[in-house]
Amino acid sequence: MDLLNTLVDKGLRRELPTRGEALAVLATSDDELLDVVAAAGKVRRQWFGRRVKLNYLVNLKSGLCPEDCSYCSQRLGSKAGILKYTWLKPEEASRAAAAGVAGGAKRVCLVASGRGPTDRDVDRVTRTIEAIKEENEGVEVCACLGLLADGQADRLRSAGADAYNHNLNTSEGTYGAITTTHTYADRVETVRQAQGAGLSACSGLIAGMGESDEDLVDVVYALRDLDPDSVPVNFLIPFEGTPLAKEWNLTPQRCLRILAMVRFVCPDVEVRLAGGREVHLRSMQPLALHLVNSIFLGDYLTSEGQAGQADLDMIADAGFEVEGAGTTTLPRHRTGAPAGCGTSAEPGGCGTEPAGCGSHADSGAAGGCGPCGGHGDREPVTAEAAEAAPGAGADGATRGEGNGAARTDLVAVRRRGAGTDLAPNA
Repeated sequence: MDLLNTLVDKGLRRELPTRGEALAVLATSDDELLDVVAAAGKVRRQWFGRRVKLNYLVNLKSGLCPEDCSYCSQRLGSKAGILKYTWLKPEEASRAAAAGVAGGAKRVCLVASGRGPTDRDVDRVTRTIEAIKEENEGVEVCACLGLLADGQADRLRSAGADAYNHNLNTSEGTYGAITTTHTYADRVETVRQAQGAGLSACSGLIAGMGESDEDLVDVVYALRDLDPDSVPVNFLIPFEGTPLAKEWNLTPQRCLRILAMVRFVCPDVEVRLAGGREVHLRSMQPLALHLVNSIFLGDYLTSEGQAGQADLDMIADAGFEVEGAGTTTLPRHRTGAPAGCGTSAEPGGCGTEPAGCGSHADSGAAGGCGPCGGHGDREPVTAEAAEAAPGAGADGATRGEGNGAARTDLVAVRRRGAGTDLAPNA
């Protein structure tokens, strides 16, 4: 297939595909899917070998967010039955982080719902970072606290934070239909503030909110221009009690095509498979490892992921290996200077700076970074939530996962780990 040969050649040279080529990846048929995965897999292996970076989320403050992000279970007016609690103490957060590190995570992502942190909140997070780093030598810490005010990124960097996450989520043209309490430009500015403070920037997207192929390409090209080290890709989890509860637009095949498109556009960047992978990829998750080089271990912010050991088994069974704490993530040419999705240096080597964190599917509105999703003990599903509208979504994918039945049974509210008395899943 000439398109895929062209994209592989460009990916190995870190050359930007045309928008037409990116759109063509999303338009490929299911018959061509394995060819698409194999092609993007060549680019992934060039820059990251067969390593998979594990990341672990700690939800420092859950629920009660004043922002109105339509996809978020913690949003203003959400009726989702999630855990709600105020700030964890530093020692509580450190214990939660230690569980993820013990499971193989090399990065801990500290997330708090809300529009953005106050200076007092930054003080709290500073103490938490110090506690985590004191107990877990060499661990990377990414903060995800929302929109940053002047000077706050510098304070987080001084406290020992390695990275900051703030996602664009969707295209600039459709952002106002998803969120009204802050703007797309606000998000861009926060990522730039993090970069200016020397933090490794992480910024990604959410697919499955009814967007078009053009919207997906728009946000991925905007991310490439913004130049983050890490691009988390979330797949919307339509939580009951949120405005997007009936948006079941994704199939496993659609998700794989989206991940392949992101890899072709951002070939040498940490592409992270984030929220919604268990819900939408299901048994096809191992194929996604040929496209991404980073995942979350265990649970998410407000929902449960598959068992942490199942994640580790999946990685091993698919022929990949967990990236060790002493191994740098990004290719050598991206270290020592602000990194981005596409530069013009020669390919080769695997060195890195710390990459970014989380995601924002079902996270803390303006700033949260953690995805939701997955398996575990099931919450009751109401008839209203199960009635996903039939027909085609804006992207042409069939709602109801192609068989008329939305998989609401795979959405489980988190009832363990941070903010509870139960052991975490890691």
